[in-house]
Amino acid sequence: MWSSTTTTTPNRSAGRAAFLLLAATGLVSTSFAQTVEMRPPTAAIAGQPNAIQTSGSGEATFYLLGPAHTSKQLVNLGHEIQLPADQLRAAGKYLAILCSSACQSASFFVTAASPASLSFLVHPSRVPVKQENAISGVAFPFDKFSNLVLSPVTVDFQLKLSGGDSLSRPTPTQHGVAWFRAYSGNHAGAAQLVASLGDLSVRRVVQQVASDPCNLRIRAQRTAKGILVETEPVRDCSGNPVPDGTIVTFTETGPGGKSTVDMPIKLGVARVELLASAPAVISVASGVVMGNELRLGAQ
Repeated sequence: MWSSTTTTTPNRSAGRAAFLLLAATGLVSTSFAQTVEMRPPTAAIAGQPNAIQTSGSGEATFYLLGPAHTSKQLVNLGHEIQLPADQLRAAGKYLAILCSSACQSASFFVTAASPASLSFLVHPSRVPVKQENAISGVAFPFDKFSNLVLSPVTVDFQLKLSGGDSLSRPTPTQHGVAWFRAYSGNHAGAAQLVASLGDLSVRRVVQQVASDPCNLRIRAQRTAKGILVETEPVRDCSGNPVPDGTIVTFTETGPGGKSTVDMPIKLGVARVELLASAPAVISVASGVVMGNELRLGAQ
């Protein structure tokens, strides 16, 4: 005699009914944390109000943690959580935390607003003429809340040199910075540097000075005390007068040995009085630049 076994698949509706019956008798708790969703803004700009979308119902506690601001408030789920403009002034990463029966968090970023100021640094303040890559400048755009503007913008650098030469170089920022390097001109004087961005403009001045002396020449004449030696007006190779205070070295070589005297340029020339009474050779130098020699006989 054959016997058969029939396997049945439980009906889901029947299972649910059984679950509800158990819950009604108190054997199973029906208290569940409701599902709450929080959707932070995808494009927030510093100083502009925004909102966070929520789902669910009831009250919850909302926390906002930012680079320069923290806040806590009670909110109603299912409604927008308003983010006032004064809570979003600082650019950077923000963390939003929503706590009801459980807590969840989401982060979002606030970007800087439009440029409102321009910081412009130039180096050096004084530069010799005819030097390659001697002048450098760097510009930083900031919004009105002092956030560095990281979005690419174009800064126009303009350099006006003494003698009429000029240079214009539009430069896009990279990671909030734009920079340039330029040569110094041929003529001593003030070089005007301007960084512009839209209606923003910042001006700086670099003083171009003469470079090393060139073609040093000296002459001498006898005096009651010895020999007066002086240079011709000292200029660099471009014809610019070398600044007063530049040191010129006079060297006297004679039978008694060698002696040197350092003298500063005053009113464009350097001079010294030597007690030379025997045949001597007098030479001149400034830095690595040598001048002519004078050969003097005995008195």
